[in-house]
Amino acid sequence: MNSSDVGGRSVAEAGSGLLRGTNQSGVRAHNEKLVLTILGRSGPLAKSELTRRTGLSAQTISVIMRRLEADELVMRGTPQRGRIGQPSTPMALNPNGVFSMGLKIGRRSTDLVLTNFLGEVIDRAARTHRYPDPDQTTRFAHEAIAELTGRLSKSEQSRIAGLGIAMPFYMWSWAQALGVPDETMVGWRTADIRGDLASRYEFPIYLENDASSACAAEVAFGQSNGPDDYLYFYVGYFIGGGVVLDGALFTGPGGNAGALGPMPVPGKDGRTCQLIEVASLSELERQLAKGGLETSSLWESSRDWEVDPDILENWIASAAAGLAHAITAACSVINFSAIVVDGWVPVAIRARLVEAVKHELGSLNMTGLETPEIREGSVGADARALGAASLPLFDRFMVDRSAYQMTPA
Repeated sequence: MNSSDVGGRSVAEAGSGLLRGTNQSGVRAHNEKLVLTILGRSGPLAKSELTRRTGLSAQTISVIMRRLEADELVMRGTPQRGRIGQPSTPMALNPNGVFSMGLKIGRRSTDLVLTNFLGEVIDRAARTHRYPDPDQTTRFAHEAIAELTGRLSKSEQSRIAGLGIAMPFYMWSWAQALGVPDETMVGWRTADIRGDLASRYEFPIYLENDASSACAAEVAFGQSNGPDDYLYFYVGYFIGGGVVLDGALFTGPGGNAGALGPMPVPGKDGRTCQLIEVASLSELERQLAKGGLETSSLWESSRDWEVDPDILENWIASAAAGLAHAITAACSVINFSAIVVDGWVPVAIRARLVEAVKHELGSLNMTGLETPEIREGSVGADARALGAASLPLFDRFMVDRSAYQMTPA
């Protein structure tokens, strides 16, 4: 669970990079979460290093580690012999100490993933659709939850922390963009997927915007040496994104900050259009369909696509141009040190898109602005589902809930 700074700033000692705990008796849960957060971020550590990083006493750390080990949340590693003294035994998160589920509801597919304490996907279920229907989505969720949890032992089932849902907000407003009649999406106005699931299961249910969830996954499971401030783009059926400030996801008062799709950018014909029109996979799908080519494989897997190379190249060029203009506008408001681009695309195509964005950005007038680093996301196509699965983990076992806008049912 490598995180650049998940749960950091409110408990970080300014300028030192150390997370600080407290030895007062009333904050046992905080100190335990603090230790779990550090182990999740840094990997296995000896007790002496945990003492140094938290500022807690050696005795307090020993008590915490005994308690966490008894709860099977942490495990002992192989003793490491140093130059002098007794060998030290690193402590690490127990992968099977906690499980979590993430439900991604997309415009073309729905996925449920089961993850362990390290954020690794250990099981999944998926279905594709012409458009998302609330009743069918709820039915799929119940069936998939039963299927995935049914493969766990009774003991493992008792360690399920919860289920997070990642879905587009205002789903009913996307009928025209999906090319379906308005009445097919109107059910989403009154649908309460979270409430329906919460009424049936004992574990808590969380809800987050899908693009924000993807960004949360990058914060939680991305590269540990990543930047603290960056703008995140996720290229899905519709492009979206998120804002990361001081190492934490910023979703704003309404939970929809970083809704980058509506940003105005120049279109192919020179007219102003929205970023969503040129940098979304819906546009690639449209171009393929216009050429009489099949499109269903785009949504069945993101590992490899066999698509017309000319159409793909044209889409990459248009998407990169739109992204470059959006990045320039965003950096005029906040001087992001980096831009992270990820999505439901094969790794090789993501790399080509990032290189194209770099080229396009270099051709724009950036006078008065600092050119940000353009880098690939490190989570990949599963970012939305993984971000959803991370919500229960961070709410129940990690510090700094302010990093995510979470509301358990």
